Amino acid sequence: MFRIKRDDTVELQKGRDRGKRGKVRRLIPKEGRAIVVDVNVMKKHMKPGQQARQAGIIDIEAPIRLANLALVCDKCGMATRVGFRMLEDGTKGRFCKSCGELT
Repeated sequence: MFRIKRDDTVELQKGRDRGKRGKVRRLIPKEGRAIVVDVNVMKKHMKPGQQARQAGIIDIEAPIRLANLALVCDKCGMATRVGFRMLEDGTKGRFCKSCGELT
């Protein structure tokens, strides 16, 4: 089970885009990676295909290792670690290790 889910706001901790924030677009669980919007953008040269795809140089978002991402808490706005606790109704919930609020 991962501490980061799709549509979470995360901050990049390492690499050339360190400090940038974005939403998780897609998780790749087998590789332990995630694709984040507008972070780790690479150039790709594309040929025209049989479909109506535009040829040229396009920007794509490359996957990032989950170990290099930190979840941004909605309440305190800081990049924090995440813990799990059992709620009163018996479900498991994530909480911010800095402020203790459920995320």
